[in-house]
Amino acid sequence: MAQIDLNKLAHSYLSKPTSESDFALQEMNLSWKDGHAYALLGPSGCGKTTLLNIISGLVTPSHGKVLFDGNDVTKQLPQERNIAQVFQFPVIYDTMTVYNNLAFPLRNRKHPEAEIRERVHEIAEMLELEDVLNRRAANLSADAKQKISLGRGLVRSDVAAVLFDEPLTVIDPHLKVMLRRKLKQIHARFKLTMIYVTHDQLEALTFADQVVVMDQGQILQIGSPQDLFENPQHTFVGHFIGSPGMNFTPCEIQNGTVHIDDRHIQIGPGYENLSGHFELGIRPEFLTLHNENIQGSHQVTIQGTEDLGNCTIVTVLLGKHSLKVKMPEDQEVPADIGFLEFPPQWIRIYADGKLINAISTENRNRELAQ
Repeated sequence: MAQIDLNKLAHSYLSKPTSESDFALQEMNLSWKDGHAYALLGPSGCGKTTLLNIISGLVTPSHGKVLFDGNDVTKQLPQERNIAQVFQFPVIYDTMTVYNNLAFPLRNRKHPEAEIRERVHEIAEMLELEDVLNRRAANLSADAKQKISLGRGLVRSDVAAVLFDEPLTVIDPHLKVMLRRKLKQIHARFKLTMIYVTHDQLEALTFADQVVVMDQGQILQIGSPQDLFENPQHTFVGHFIGSPGMNFTPCEIQNGTVHIDDRHIQIGPGYENLSGHFELGIRPEFLTLHNENIQGSHQVTIQGTEDLGNCTIVTVLLGKHSLKVKMPEDQEVPADIGFLEFPPQWIRIYADGKLINAISTENRNRELAQ
C-alpha cells in the first residue's frame, strides 16, 4: 500500500489550453492516506475517471505531479506503479477457469503455489466464488464475471492501491448490495488503499471513509458521509447528496434574521453582522411539518405527496418557494395547509454557492475588516 499525493495537478486534453474551460481537471492538491478507502463521486463528465487514470498511469497529467510514498511516479507506466485497477466491464480470461483467473496476477509475479492457493481461496470465499472455481469463466453470467474481475484486483496484497472505475455498473441491483458489503469487509480485513469512482451516491457513501465530490473538473468537498450530508460546503454538494437533495431558497439576512418574502426565520448565533442576499439551505429530513400552527412555524400550502413506503416526501409552497419535506411513514400529512418549522441548528447559509460558516461576532468583525 502507499500514500498517494497529487501536487498542483491539472489536466487538459488540448495541447495549448488558454482558459479554465479547456481543462478536464482544474488544479488540485490532494492526499490519499495509506490504507484508507476513498470514493470519487460526481456526475458523468466531471473528471473523476480522468483523475483515476492519472493515478493509475493510463493518462499522463499535463500539469503537476503524482507521488507514491513521496516518490514521483508521474511519468511511470501503469505496470511500474504496482497498482491494481478494476474497470466498469469485466477484464478476465474467458478460456481460463475462475481459479486460474484469480491466480494469474500472483503467478505472473512468481509467488509460491501454496501462497497462491491460500490467497485465491480466501478471496473466492469472500466474493462467494468457491462453488465455481473449477469452471471456465466463459460459461458464467456477467455478474459472476465482474466478481472475478473484482477478485483479480483484490488478490494481490502487495499493491500500492486498488482503483475501481464504476465496477458495479453491470451488476444486478440485488447483488450490488452484497458486493458493496463485501468490498467494505475486504477493506477492513486487508487495509488496502482503495479509490472507488462512481456517480452513485449510495455506493460512495456506503463504501468510503472519505468521499471526494467533483463537478466540472473541480474538487468541491472532501469529507465523511456525515460531513457531506450535514455540512455541504457547496450548493452542488447539497443538491447531489441526499434523496431528495437539500432545499435552497433565496433569502435576505438582516441582524441575524432570515427574510424569505414576508416570512422571518430565526437562525443560530454567529450571523449577527451578516447582511445582504443569500441562500438558505436545509435538508428535507430536518424540516418539520405540523398540522397546527405552533410558535416559530410558517404556514405553507401542500402541493403534493410521494409515498416511498418507509417515508413520505411532501412538496410544500412557502410563499412562492417550493420545498421538499421528508416525513416518517407513521406521521399524518396535512391535507391542504400545513405549518413548517425550520430548526435553527440545521439551517445553512450560502453565498455564491459556497457555505458561510457561523462564527462569533468578534471573529465576524475581524473578517469583515479584512
